[in-house]
Amino acid sequence: MQSPFLTDQNIDKIVELFPAVVTEGRDGTRMIDFDLLRQELSGHAVEGPQERYQLNWPGKREALLAANAPVAKTLRPVRGESADFDTTRNIFIEGDNLDVLKLLQD
Repeated sequence: MQSPFLTDQNIDKIVELFPAVVTEGRDGTRMIDFDLLRQELSGHAVEGPQERYQLNWPGKREALLAANAPVAKTLRPVRGESADFDTTRNIFIEGDNLDVLKLLQD
């Protein structure tokens, strides 16, 4: 089982709203022209970087790539460590936060 590739889903949503901002890369993959998208979302002409509030940190781009990458893992119960596994309505999940959240998303 593999979690969905979120980048493709996000591009599909943008294409629905702003079909003019989609372009193709050299290898034929769909890409978003962010300058054109920025202009579509603005009520006035956009020239260069605009002042705005931001949250930046070293490694932010890599974190975004990791958040959108699929996960090929599975959640499995450990019945030996569970108390009343078949009757309880609570679960405790242990694992990497990002991987677990992606798996729970489905």
